[in-house]
Amino acid sequence: MSTKTELVSQRVESTPSRRSPRIRLQIPLFLRGVDAKGVEFIELTKTLNISATGACITSSHLLRIEQTVQMTIPAPSPPSSGLVPAETPPILAKVLRQDTLGEVHVFGLQFLRPLE
Repeated sequence: MSTKTELVSQRVESTPSRRSPRIRLQIPLFLRGVDAKGVEFIELTKTLNISATGACITSSHLLRIEQTVQMTIPAPSPPSSGLVPAETPPILAKVLRQDTLGEVHVFGLQFLRPLE
């Protein structure tokens, strides 16, 4: 039996207008933005799936459609060589759709610049 999260994830993945394939991958990330009440926040959350052009994420905050949010993927502690950055550069994304699963919100995001 599928959970509601899996059903939402499958529904987002199966949309025929995809420009790039989605990969079911949970990646921890810091989400920064302003919620629907106008309160600035930063939270540690995760992706449910991701592609070069967007992602499906969870958040405890309610966001507005068309608003821009910032995501940063934390990196493990850098080795002594210093070649690995402490985090990725911020990824800006626009909120395209949303669904609510109890107290958790699920959002479909489109990156402002595709990932390379």
